Amino acid sequence: MPEMLDFDQVTAGYGNAVVLDRLCFSIAQGQSLAVLGRNGVGKTTLLETLMGNTRVMSGTIRWRGDDITRRPAHLRVRAGLGWVPQEREVFPSLTVEENLTVVARPGPWNLDRVYDFFPRLRERRANYGNQLSGGEQQMLAIGRALMTNPALLLLDEPMEGLAPIIVEELARSIRRLCESEGLASIVVEQHPVLALEMTHQAIVLERGTVVHSGPSADLAADVALLDRLLGVGIEEFAS
Repeated sequence: MPEMLDFDQVTAGYGNAVVLDRLCFSIAQGQSLAVLGRNGVGKTTLLETLMGNTRVMSGTIRWRGDDITRRPAHLRVRAGLGWVPQEREVFPSLTVEENLTVVARPGPWNLDRVYDFFPRLRERRANYGNQLSGGEQQMLAIGRALMTNPALLLLDEPMEGLAPIIVEELARSIRRLCESEGLASIVVEQHPVLALEMTHQAIVLERGTVVHSGPSADLAADVALLDRLLGVGIEEFAS
């Protein structure tokens, strides 16, 4: 399977501060990747670097074979990167429908298809962004990214602050995007078991570099390894 995205010895951060240290990983077409690690190890910075929002000091980022290391963020979106930020960042003074249509780009994902995927957004289409629940805002943030017709969806803490029933619904939706819709995805998530259930592959970061890489299912099955890498106790996996 050809590589869609390749990080080759990428060192990046903010100003003179190094957060990612010679980071290496790749993702293939249609593959989903969980990015795990303790707080402050560079998970969000990885996504920000992919979107062009950090300072890359060395190394190369390749997207579909092209070097995009210095490419502006808006051109990365046009190239097929879809961003769902941790803060969701829906436009509060626009309706759901306006939030979706304002970013629309040509492709298979259009308004009707997003509404079919998230029926609740159709029901709330005339409501403003600041009138939505947290779960609805997250659906809108994902739907808005889909309206850009990405090939790779970047999800930063998509389940943060959501009720368990909404978490289950969104997890099913994200898995469906990868398995049925053919989208590749990178998922940064504080809940490791949930992230591993949603993805094919996983990497674990420590001090801005990869200390573990392998199939998500294998890591999920090795509680002792998860505990050593992430400091997650047995009780988390039983809950």
